[in-house]
Amino acid sequence: MTIRVLIADDQPLLRGSFRLLISTVPDLEVVGEASTGRQAVELARQLRADVVLMDIRMPDLDGLTATRMITENDDLAGVRVLILTTFEIDQYVFQALRHGASGFLGKSAEPEELLNAIRVVSRGDALLSPAATRSLIARFLRYPDQDDPPTPQRLAVLTDREREILTLVATGLSNDEIAAHLVLSPATVKTHVNRAMVKLGARDRAQLVVIAYQTGLVAPGPR
Repeated sequence: MTIRVLIADDQPLLRGSFRLLISTVPDLEVVGEASTGRQAVELARQLRADVVLMDIRMPDLDGLTATRMITENDDLAGVRVLILTTFEIDQYVFQALRHGASGFLGKSAEPEELLNAIRVVSRGDALLSPAATRSLIARFLRYPDQDDPPTPQRLAVLTDREREILTLVATGLSNDEIAAHLVLSPATVKTHVNRAMVKLGARDRAQLVVIAYQTGLVAPGPR
């Protein structure tokens, strides 16, 4: 099945480059382009893209606000947002994760990395650039600008196995890697991950990572 992509960036040259790259593979298709955050939100509603490539700094409405408006809209529950940024450790990237983005990638990434990133987030997995270390993620997720940060009690709904798997998800392991580590089948791991997402109200794997840090299940690494 073809993955439908919406490109949101205020630079026409970059939008054109992304469109050209995406058109070279048969499983991806660009269905629209937006030059402002507000246009991105409107087109996401109209086109029902599977993935929105979202720049952070755009006129009219920034990418962070646009991401929140998309991910908080129940009618757009199937739309994933992949943040593209020049600065991979930008504070706004982490705010975007809190607001529902499925991950982010630096604009300096190799073409194949971008194509793979689109595929990864379209299937509900988290994508965090290697430049975003776990300690940095934890640092920004714990900023005191959150209105109602989750508490450890939120994890009480999980079984012991689900908590164990959530911990491994937060370290960046894939389902296959978790399965090998716990001597389980990948299908069993996927089932536990999906159940944890439902119980915790997480829209995708990236949100599970956010919750794991916010609740203290995973501690910050040394900075």
